[in-house]
Amino acid sequence: MKKLILIGYSGHGYIVCGMLQSAGKKKVWAYCDTEEKANNPFGLEYLGPETSEKAITALKYNEFFISVGDNKTRHRIAENLAIQNLFPVKVIHASAMICNTAKIHTTGVMISTGVVVNPLAEIGKGVILSSCAVIEHECVIGDFAHIGPGTVLCGNVTVGENSFVGAGVVIKQGIVIGRNAIIGAGAVVIRDVPDGVTVKGCPAK
Repeated sequence: MKKLILIGYSGHGYIVCGMLQSAGKKKVWAYCDTEEKANNPFGLEYLGPETSEKAITALKYNEFFISVGDNKTRHRIAENLAIQNLFPVKVIHASAMICNTAKIHTTGVMISTGVVVNPLAEIGKGVILSSCAVIEHECVIGDFAHIGPGTVLCGNVTVGENSFVGAGVVIKQGIVIGRNAIIGAGAVVIRDVPDGVTVKGCPAK
């Protein structure tokens, strides 16, 4: 069984750890974070920040995953590690249904429980697809975007780099969400959303 290190150990890290334990294919044995956590539900060893000498040595010889929910932070950590030729694995729950024509980046993607990824969808590096999200045909999810639980992206939707789509959102077919945008939980999006804009409500404004 392969061993794996988490970078980031709080709510999102717990989800990743639980996914891997239930799959039984990888053992999570340690974590990196800015400080040692008082709450350690999975009994993991603390290696210090991912920039520490101890952590870098461990990351070079083990698989790792960046389990940080915040898109920009996850992006920054990934870029800093890539400079040292260190790249996170992808984590996909066994219950996810992924069409064989979909393109899933090999680096740092998390596809959680019950996710559906339909034909010709493209999922960029560092993307989070949370529990029961539906990514319909020909959708394109940009690098380090985060799609919340139960969200439905109808066909041909584009979500830009670093954007966050909250829980239970529905996005109409053909809509384009720009980079660094935020879509509030439960929103129904029927118009394009420009870069850096936050929208919420039904219809989203």
